Amino acid sequence: MAFGTEELRVLRRALALALHPRPASAEDVQDCLRLAESLDEAMREGARLRAFLVADLGRYRAALPGTAAGYLTLLEEALAAGYRPQPDDLAALRALRGNPVAALLLERCQVLAEQDVRARLARGATRTAPVTVPASRTRLTALPGGLSAHPGPGTTAPVADVGQDPASKPEKKPAQKPAPEPAPAAPKPARPIPTPGEVFPRRKPTPPPPANPPQQLAAV
Repeated sequence: MAFGTEELRVLRRALALALHPRPASAEDVQDCLRLAESLDEAMREGARLRAFLVADLGRYRAALPGTAAGYLTLLEEALAAGYRPQPDDLAALRALRGNPVAALLLERCQVLAEQDVRARLARGATRTAPVTVPASRTRLTALPGGLSAHPGPGTTAPVADVGQDPASKPEKKPAQKPAPEPAPAAPKPARPIPTPGEVFPRRKPTPPPPANPPQQLAAV
């Protein structure tokens, strides 16, 4: 992308305003806006040209080796427009390495491909950087109370209270569970419960009369 004389003059004024802030005139503002619009249009035009060259380059590459001359010319134009070589381009250039132009383009494309690989690896290493844990923390064994049975290198043992013997500390007795409360006794009735015999008394049966009652002797 090349700037003309007028565009360079506007760019210089814009840089001066950025370095030394001061009230800008309406003319300076309009010139900066026009320059920004021209840059956006140039970038869009460059993207359209690059897309056209890539599509044309694919058609010439598919028709190799008969279109070697046109393919090499289009590849040079695409590289100048910011195109990055693909694996298919490298394979095609290796097949055409007998051509001096193809050999030079192969060296140039290999350098660009290596740069792209290094950039992708650097981005991947930045994203998936492993979290390193200190060696002293990996050998800690957690115990009740937060102490460590085997402190690793770089760790310090807990410091005892000054003037107090650790052996003289009374041992803490385990908390005793409260005894279960006895179940409440059933309330005694206010009056005794009557028996079935008292509620439903049985009548004594009447004895039957004798079969031959004795006759009373008449008085003589």
